[in-house]
Amino acid sequence: MAQKTDQAERAERALREVEQEYTQGAQFPLRSYVGAMGTYTAVVAALAGIARATRRPVPNPGPWDVVLLTGATHRLSRLISRDPVTSPLRAPFTHLRGTQGPAELKEEVRGTGARKAVGELLTCPFCTGMWISTGLCAGLVFAPGVTRLAAGGLTALTGSDFLHFLRAKLM
Repeated sequence: MAQKTDQAERAERALREVEQEYTQGAQFPLRSYVGAMGTYTAVVAALAGIARATRRPVPNPGPWDVVLLTGATHRLSRLISRDPVTSPLRAPFTHLRGTQGPAELKEEVRGTGARKAVGELLTCPFCTGMWISTGLCAGLVFAPGVTRLAAGGLTALTGSDFLHFLRAKLM
């Protein structure tokens, strides 16, 4: 048992050294990002395990599914990371700094460690997009009809947003 403790202490020391060299003393939630990657990996592994255990067929998405999921991922990631209506989800992790575009807020991440990492995840449409895309793909495995319906609605909203911007530009 003492050997494992010794190995764990050496590993912890090595990780601290890498973190210090990488961050150079800056406030950066490197360990929390490791936790986020571990959580993501565990979620994907659990979904794959459940799909296998329940003998769900893994679909081969066609081009239209990809287009549908692309539009839905885009819109839902913007909705979660920027929309005023979803600001209560981000409020524990951010400070409001104003607006940055039509129906979008500008927020600054606050806190340290896990709080900062979650804040960065929730305010970054690229970051939330990864989780959303994964969820939609899982939806095609476990509830394809409902997933396509929801994705269709979100993709239609993406198209509508595009047309609003186009109309505003043409005016």
